[in-house]
Amino acid sequence: MPAPGPSPTLLDAVFAQRGRHAPGLVGDGFSHSHDQVFRAACARAALLVRLLAEQRAPYPHVGLLLDNTPEYAYWLQACALAGATAVGINPTRRGPDLLRDIRHTDCALVVTGRRRLPLLDGLALTVPVLDSDSDGPGYAALLAEHRDAAPPAVLPAPDTRVLLTFTSGSTGAPKAVVCSQQRLARAGDKLRTMYRLTADDTGYACMPLFHGNATMALWAPMLLAGGTVALRPVFSASGFLEDVRRYRAGYFTYVGRAISYVLATEERPDDADSPLRLGFGTEAGAVDAARFEARFGCRLVEGYGSSEGGCNLRQDPAAPAGAVGREGSGPDDDLAVVDPETGEERPRSRFDASGRLLNGAEAIGELVNRTARAGFEGYWRNPEAGAARVRRGWYWTGDLFHRDAEGWFHFAGRSADWLRVDSENLAVADIENILGRWPEAEAVAVYAVPDPVAGDQVMAAVQLRPGADTVAAGLARRLAEFLAAQPDLGTKMPPRFVRFVARMPATATHKTAKTGLRAERWRTDDPVLWRPYGTAADAGAGYRPLTGDDLEKIDALFAEHGRTAWS
Repeated sequence: MPAPGPSPTLLDAVFAQRGRHAPGLVGDGFSHSHDQVFRAACARAALLVRLLAEQRAPYPHVGLLLDNTPEYAYWLQACALAGATAVGINPTRRGPDLLRDIRHTDCALVVTGRRRLPLLDGLALTVPVLDSDSDGPGYAALLAEHRDAAPPAVLPAPDTRVLLTFTSGSTGAPKAVVCSQQRLARAGDKLRTMYRLTADDTGYACMPLFHGNATMALWAPMLLAGGTVALRPVFSASGFLEDVRRYRAGYFTYVGRAISYVLATEERPDDADSPLRLGFGTEAGAVDAARFEARFGCRLVEGYGSSEGGCNLRQDPAAPAGAVGREGSGPDDDLAVVDPETGEERPRSRFDASGRLLNGAEAIGELVNRTARAGFEGYWRNPEAGAARVRRGWYWTGDLFHRDAEGWFHFAGRSADWLRVDSENLAVADIENILGRWPEAEAVAVYAVPDPVAGDQVMAAVQLRPGADTVAAGLARRLAEFLAAQPDLGTKMPPRFVRFVARMPATATHKTAKTGLRAERWRTDDPVLWRPYGTAADAGAGYRPLTGDDLEKIDALFAEHGRTAWS
């Protein structure tokens, strides 16, 4: 058997589109061939080079504040051709936080569309903003000048930075993860090979392209395979099956609760009649994954990883219940569970006959990759965070795991200072700072509580100021009105549960003691307001008092998904 050839580069895949008339990008109302995509990318690369020269920008960074439209794919490839960096701007960020993200990543220009343009209103931006939906003389006229542009004469090297992807750390504002062309190509080629994606396949991009899941696990592997990418502007559970049938999509990616939202749609006798064969993602939950396969005839492959790329685990069919995986992302990975303070490897975990962990206190530690850097390329303008991530020559994930006697890794939780909602990491400090502005709040503590399906939900404990009106109905209304008025409150930040304590628990050093709050969850004699679980669009729902009937329904919801809130 001949030895495998060298792995393709990102530019190899971009240039392979030239002259190909098979569909490259499809979606509602459009179908563009690979050659059309290539020409569109060349035009934008030429425009980009011109604008950067006019700006005399110190960094060739392009902020993409876009839904999943052809423009997003065009600009990703334009950046690759021009040696520039695409910055995925998270549209759930608001006001000062959104402005901070754009400034922190040194964007020389921002490309947006009609739906997202209002998010920039009132922000003190000092860089050009291109409205890609404009019918006026601006964007269209600029592109017309470069319609027949050739690819750049000098092409970037494989180690050129091509992406900055935001991810939240344990404290402070989101960090921008650096990703080079060669790392993006490696990630895409690995999945292309693993899941046997070819030019005949269509990948359904229903997750936002600003997120590493869609860019690294769908767009990149489909580009390297020469296949078709079907774009959904924003995720729609009700439109999911119709889309995959219309575009003949066999592969898709997902994060967070997307799978549970699809499962919540009305069942039909022909649900399994679709081309879907594989979904790849995180946090679907074992129960929902089994239900999805039974209903739609499509296997879900769960993985553990991060935008940083320092450690990745993928689900193995042979894994015992609850295990994430046993091997790392590369043949040279050296994964271990260690004491976060000493670096000493933790003892292997042991279980009783019912599968309950017996020695969690000694077995649980932080997951590390002891391979130097392990593919991590750093954070933009945040060397301190990068140094914290890479210590002793190891990559530290910041996540808690334990490893059993057979070598299987089991996820045990996340750092107490951050949480993960719908596969988006949120810094506790950011939410506490916002809630702390509420005039009625004397003290605030925010912490993670389990979600019935996967990941976390946001819970807050609030100590009210003396004399505050504590009538539940009025309190719920005023809290909802306050949160709705905060310009920097992201769509995933509003607490699911708000507990009102007479006095905030504190340690001897006067720090807020969250351990007891987190352990009690929502089962407490203190008054609790909550936003009931519902559809994906319930973030704006009002608060109401948590009742005994609600508690029973919550327990039943956890049981339905094979989970417990009290483990």
